[in-house]
Amino acid sequence: MSRRRLFVSSEHGGCDVPREWQPRFAGHEAILHGHRGWDPGSLQLAREMATVLDAPLVASTTTRLLVDLNRSIWNPALHGEMIRDLPAAERQRIIAQHWRPHRNAIEGAIDAAVATGDTALHIASHSFVPELDGEVRHADVGFLYDPARPGEVAFAAAWRAALRTRRRDLLLRRNYPYQGKGDGLTSTLRKRHPPDRYVGLELEVNQRFMLEGGRAWHDIRAALVDSLREALDATGAGRPGLSSAAPAAPPARSRARG
Repeated sequence: MSRRRLFVSSEHGGCDVPREWQPRFAGHEAILHGHRGWDPGSLQLAREMATVLDAPLVASTTTRLLVDLNRSIWNPALHGEMIRDLPAAERQRIIAQHWRPHRNAIEGAIDAAVATGDTALHIASHSFVPELDGEVRHADVGFLYDPARPGEVAFAAAWRAALRTRRRDLLLRRNYPYQGKGDGLTSTLRKRHPPDRYVGLELEVNQRFMLEGGRAWHDIRAALVDSLREALDATGAGRPGLSSAAPAAPPARSRARG
């Protein structure tokens, strides 16, 4: 009997620079540690989703400015400006050392699940800066998917509805602040698997929660994990043996360091 199996990934989980390439980033520390270098909070949330829902997690903490794991090799934005002027052979070496291992791991796990007749439900965890180029992003959480794939439409709707029952104060958007069918890991996997065998969503969370820290950050993570569990159950995608653990509560008014 086919099952729906959950997979979690984090492509922009950190801003680490391998020692070999650190001279290239000298003087670019502000960019590296800002939103262009990584998705703050995305890895912590991905780990909690994977742990509570007993799902495999594939994650990276290498900065997207070295090589963006959520871009296709042909994409001009694959490398940051610190790397783009390197000889092609050096850029290919970076791809081989960092891009391919991550993509092979998550794509291989999903390919294997689909090959057995199961349906892969893939959640890619991301975050977005509250304001970009002077424009305020009017959303707290965005669910990115391909509107032409019914399974993705249905699951995004179920997750959004479950989250809304818990947090009516949140502004929840579909395919915002980006289009879910644009170039990325999920779009690559859609080309390889039919809609009834691969359901891929990118979760985008406003970084304001992580920046505020304390109760605000804890509560949004807990609501997202709990609502994801409810959406899995509501769509027949629940799995036996799911942990009931929730993210540990911080002190009532603890603040993020920085």
